Amino acid sequence: MAPAGGRRFEHELASMNFRVGATDGAARAGTLATAHGEIRTPAFMPVGTKATVKSLHPDEVRALGAQIVLGNTYHLHFRPGEEVVENLGGIHRFSGWDGPILTDSGGYQVFSLRDTITSLDDDGVTFRSVYDGSHARFTAAGVAEMQRRLGSDIAMCLDVCLPAGAPRKELERAVRLTALWAVQQAGAPRAPNQLRFGITQGGTDVELRRRSLEEIGALPFDGFALGGLAVGEEKQEMLDCVEWAAPALPAERPRYFMGIGDPVGILEVVARGIDMFDCVLPTRTARTGSALTWEGRVNLRNARHRADARPLDEECRCPACARFSRAYLRHLVTQREVLGLRLLSLHNLWFVLDLTARARAAIERGTFSSFRRDALARLAHLPEEEQ
Repeated sequence: MAPAGGRRFEHELASMNFRVGATDGAARAGTLATAHGEIRTPAFMPVGTKATVKSLHPDEVRALGAQIVLGNTYHLHFRPGEEVVENLGGIHRFSGWDGPILTDSGGYQVFSLRDTITSLDDDGVTFRSVYDGSHARFTAAGVAEMQRRLGSDIAMCLDVCLPAGAPRKELERAVRLTALWAVQQAGAPRAPNQLRFGITQGGTDVELRRRSLEEIGALPFDGFALGGLAVGEEKQEMLDCVEWAAPALPAERPRYFMGIGDPVGILEVVARGIDMFDCVLPTRTARTGSALTWEGRVNLRNARHRADARPLDEECRCPACARFSRAYLRHLVTQREVLGLRLLSLHNLWFVLDLTARARAAIERGTFSSFRRDALARLAHLPEEEQ
């Protein structure tokens, strides 16, 4: 049995690349070794879909505390193309980010753009490109080869991701195809020292999710993800699923929840044993003029901030809070100045990265339960309405 409450047990739950160093309840703190450096988990991954975190310089992202960023195979395949990236030295040199990079397979993009799909079979999916409408086909082997050429540190398997409420027959097919493709990708060629993660599907359907966990978990992947969640289902339903599904994944491998980035959600999945997570929420929220704070979400379009001399968050040490008032940031947002969106992006990423780092430290101290309770109480504010 694993030790409780922050005790060290590095001789246990260790694989070649991943080591769990401490636990507090189901929450875990560990280290994942990649070709471009170690990642201390739990870890939030800023999304750099097209090999860039929107509007931010790689050095700025690193200074915020990011250890790893995410790129997307779908978008990079179409623009500029994996052959261009490979010929220019790989995704790290191409993007100027020298730390670890995870590439999603593009499956989520294909299946979220359902109207573009023209055929789906055991070998892959054919669809129209969102860029120019041309026909394209993704197969398990093809997506693995794209990621090999991109040269990412972690490559995700191609999967079938469906929205919440999908008919059970479609969900069952998604589980079957995801497992079939995972088998094909498990032994596919990789970039040097590239890790490959399998993805489980099944929505919140207990039988189908368990089937996927068993099928994918039996394959020799370096890590495993919970996919097909946070796609429109009720939040409590999603968390209930994570509660039993995360522990069902191999304990000695990293566990990745695909697509969560709100502060409350981060704390809740970490509490249920998740090690890694990503989301566009921090930067997308910034581009709408809103900030994540310990007072809840602050809408800077709200007139109450017009003459507010306070920083966004009194505890924050990000570039926005260190120098600028809410009034100035509101002015930038309402006047559509690019600097405003950049500063809010820096702030929101700082907030979730700092929250994750605090959670990690609490797990290591054995105080995560109290940290989570206090943090959730502070975050229990409704978002501001625009006034």
